Amino acid sequence: MNKSELVDAIAKSADFTKVDAAKALDAIISSITASVKKGNKVTIPGFISFEKVKRAARDGRNPSTGATIKIKAKNVVKLKAGKTLQDAMN
Repeated sequence: MNKSELVDAIAKSADFTKVDAAKALDAIISSITASVKKGNKVTIPGFISFEKVKRAARDGRNPSTGATIKIKAKNVVKLKAGKTLQDAMN
């Protein structure tokens, strides 16, 4: 499912126009992004949680040459599926 298909599904299930559904989805995404960027953990109970974590610098390998390379430290987003979502998969 891509973003436009998700907007269509939201519009249909919530009886919104596609424009309103797109605005709502964009607002949710920007709110989650801003909160996680600040270092806050965002949890939607039973569905998913988002958390910013620091990934340490490390050595890696160039797959073409096999040479060792340095990979810089960076922040990444850690996602964890909630119990309800996990149970729905089985």
